[in-house]
Amino acid sequence: MLCEVNVSYSPSLSENGNIDVDLHPQVSVIIPIYNEVESLVSLVSAIAQTLAATSRPYEIICVDDGSKDGSISLLKELAETRTDLRAVIFRRNYGQTAAMAAGFHYAQGDIIVSLDADLQNDPSDIPRIIAKVEEGYDLVSGWRQDRQDAAFTRLLPSKIANWIIGRVTNVRIHDYGCSLKGYRAELLADMNLYGELHRFLPALAFMEGAKIAEIPVKHHPRRYGSSKYGLGRTLRVLMDLLTIWFMQKFLTRPMHVFGSLGLVSMGLGVLTGLYLTIVKYGFGQNIGDRPLLILVVILLLAGVQLFSFGLLGELLIRTYHESQGRPIYRVREVV
Repeated sequence: MLCEVNVSYSPSLSENGNIDVDLHPQVSVIIPIYNEVESLVSLVSAIAQTLAATSRPYEIICVDDGSKDGSISLLKELAETRTDLRAVIFRRNYGQTAAMAAGFHYAQGDIIVSLDADLQNDPSDIPRIIAKVEEGYDLVSGWRQDRQDAAFTRLLPSKIANWIIGRVTNVRIHDYGCSLKGYRAELLADMNLYGELHRFLPALAFMEGAKIAEIPVKHHPRRYGSSKYGLGRTLRVLMDLLTIWFMQKFLTRPMHVFGSLGLVSMGLGVLTGLYLTIVKYGFGQNIGDRPLLILVVILLLAGVQLFSFGLLGELLIRTYHESQGRPIYRVREVV
């Protein structure tokens, strides 16, 4: 449900100038970190200054995804000296999706904002993201109009990927890859992230019936280190995209796809088998050495297997929804 509650308060400052965390945070900022020790202090300070100026209770949650460059030690030092910072430290590297999921889990704010730790996203855009969410949107995505990345290895693949993802998911935004996004907390409570699905959060939110907006944001050249992404992730993105497409189309009715394919396969097998039967007994021809006979067997077996997959899928989906008490619908509001 979408609702906006205006709370009047006078935020108090702690001795180090941060908003007192005894107040329930209105905003949670999630930062996945992997080997970003050079940018960490500057980023946390910039976020704190930006949010302190808005007089909103806030928290910063840094999730270290198995860094090996000193980021963990620095995070621990910052968490001990700052009242607005919490550090979540993984035992090993699990990937950005896991880091995002952990940040969402530990966040206490009503509005959750995520951004990268490399200082390419500008913390000064956070208040604009928050304001757009408060207009009634469930997810607000940043759009890096003037993106400061390599043209061939980053910009071109990104533009192609954004076009394909928009076509497949019917969520037409310009920049799926921008980590600077704002969410309503209740939206994230209904979303579970696995694999590398953090790239498809707008599509996952759309499946939950979310209202989505996109606003232009600033983008800076990378100041420290090197990008953790490259052309090698293209195959993984395509596999995840197929997962999202299937979830959008057949999440609650897997029998419709597997059962249909199974019936088509069995139908073709039966028709081909009838043809071979007519050839053998009607015309007296030998069919034992014909490839079509092998094809008949393959089509019939494949059809039975696909139909069985559909039945198993139906049982799994029922278990998924009923065991967790998850309805197959989402209510925005009851008037």
